[in-house]
Amino acid sequence: MRTIKAIFIKQACDTLKNWMVLIQFILFPIMALIMTVLIAKPADDIPNSMFVTMFAAMYAGMTPLVTVASVIAEDKEHKSLRFLVIAGVKPQEYLLGISGFVLTVGLIVAVLFGLIGGFGGVEFVKFVLVLTLGSVASAILGATIGVISKNQQVATATVTPVFMILAFSPMFAEFNETISKMTSFLYTRQVSMLVNDFDMSLTEPVLIVLANIAVVFVLFVVAYRKKGLRI
Repeated sequence: MRTIKAIFIKQACDTLKNWMVLIQFILFPIMALIMTVLIAKPADDIPNSMFVTMFAAMYAGMTPLVTVASVIAEDKEHKSLRFLVIAGVKPQEYLLGISGFVLTVGLIVAVLFGLIGGFGGVEFVKFVLVLTLGSVASAILGATIGVISKNQQVATATVTPVFMILAFSPMFAEFNETISKMTSFLYTRQVSMLVNDFDMSLTEPVLIVLANIAVVFVLFVVAYRKKGLRI
């Protein structure tokens, strides 16, 4: 527990010093707020939550993924990850420390999205829960990419096509049935469906998201054990 707490605090300090990382957490809520106020609310035929749900799904597929990948790649580049592994820090401890901070901030962002969208009661709880689950999957996938990348430049090149697929495919799926079927196994697609329809059953979509989390967690553990000691 002390190890996880130490990594959590380290990441909090590093992030607060890096405005390029912080801006990624506030960019999507700001865009959602602006478009909701300027476009959705004045128009009678556009739901007030339309842009909130759209940007929230994009956030879940992009921000935790990019942030965690960048953080871990930086640790590798500066050799601090090597020292952590030598010191006996386990994969799950490192992952929980890094992802814990990202997800804590992400939970605050999810609440902001919910407030902007005007959700209340059960809908608000479902929205925050679903968005958080999506962020968990993205954070672990970002950790995997960060561990297998030699440096931040490689991590950025690797993570870009990944987040473009995860963040934008749910939006395209809304207009194309073929894309919808092809991307139905992705956690971001399930997150998008759930935040757009609170009446649908949570069981199958949540199971798919949890399956995604399990798969990327296994990939992270394998990558950490094989690449964690390498510069």
